[in-house]
Amino acid sequence: MKIGMQTWGSHGDVRPFLALAEGLQAAGHEVSLVITCVDGAAYDGVVSAHGVSISTVASPVVSPEEGEAISQAAYRALNPMAQMATILRLCFAPAEDAMFKAAQTLCADADLVIGHYFMHPLQVAAEKAGVPYVSVLLSHVAVPTAFNHPITLPFGKPGNRLLWWLTRLGLNKVLLHYPNRLRRQLDMQPTTDIVSQVWISQPLSLLAVSPQLCRPQQDWPASVHTCGFLDMPNMVLEGQIPEALAAFLQAGEAPVYMSFGSWMPRDVLHQTAALQLLTQTAVLAGCRAIVQGPSWQDCGFQSSDQVLYVSAAPHHAIFPHCSSVVHHGGAGTTQSTTLAGKPSIVVAHISEQEHWGQELHRIGIAGKPLKRRTLTAKKLARRIRQVQGTPAMAVKAKVVAEKMKQENGVAEAVRLIGQQFG
Repeated sequence: MKIGMQTWGSHGDVRPFLALAEGLQAAGHEVSLVITCVDGAAYDGVVSAHGVSISTVASPVVSPEEGEAISQAAYRALNPMAQMATILRLCFAPAEDAMFKAAQTLCADADLVIGHYFMHPLQVAAEKAGVPYVSVLLSHVAVPTAFNHPITLPFGKPGNRLLWWLTRLGLNKVLLHYPNRLRRQLDMQPTTDIVSQVWISQPLSLLAVSPQLCRPQQDWPASVHTCGFLDMPNMVLEGQIPEALAAFLQAGEAPVYMSFGSWMPRDVLHQTAALQLLTQTAVLAGCRAIVQGPSWQDCGFQSSDQVLYVSAAPHHAIFPHCSSVVHHGGAGTTQSTTLAGKPSIVVAHISEQEHWGQELHRIGIAGKPLKRRTLTAKKLARRIRQVQGTPAMAVKAKVVAEKMKQENGVAEAVRLIGQQFG
């Protein structure tokens, strides 16, 4: 088949699509992947190992300065709907028309299209062109169920149904105007529910989450299939472990890796404050630490025997050498940490990240998630000491990792696509 794919977001939203594209191409399909990266141009010129046609559109969507202002606004917002509205308005809407044009081009020459579940431009274009559309969900929090809800109430299924009804009401209020603006351009009837008509595709919806981290629910739509983490070998742009980092690892006990990922401030002022917090945390926790900050040198930091600063490091390569990982709770980092068999300390900036932290805590491989807007070095150090002082957590993390290593999310996704569309 000729398969068109499209994604939007940060590295954690792009990497799974690169993995799936490579898997589909290796299986004999002709794949084109269009990437819109919010915060960088790292994917310009990326070359596929199997011949996938890769292009970028409207990347980066925002400048580092704009990204910092957006991050600050998002994690100051207490309401998850306000967080989502801010991110979509400032990080998605500026690229929407360019992504829609690219989506229409994909649909004009494809037997099947596959999109990030936020990618309503591709869903609209596919429906208009009569091309089958598959959505890829990177978090199971987006699938409603009467058996649970991110907000827990002591009223069982009736309470969960009420919460999901209210949640969908809020989501539609915040999001429906986006696809419906595009649908009006094509003289199409409006969408009435963002969850069941955009996020969840009726032919097939791939839930790219390890079964170790989510529990499929019996009332999920029949089209939703948990394929597993869409993983791939380390990419060239992710780099290798540099010599200084390798020497630090060999010089003492396993360190704690500390990173806020794409939510680390990019401007020197705010990044300096974040790096100071993480450095002070390492001192208070009494641990060796690798602290990731893209501009740590400009911020005036110097590495020592206790703390090593890095601009970036390949998570797949470095996490197995660490004792635990402090991270922001992004879907990709969450699953990479778990796959490495290491406990997590999650510092959530937005509600979706808090969900991942709660899931890791539920299965016993993380402490309770912390919130960035109320974070102090003392709180974070206390949580690190708690995790490091709970050997059962490290044992459980290794058990979960071994089970994850038996999975092959890409192969399962390719199988499901072939089974559905032949």
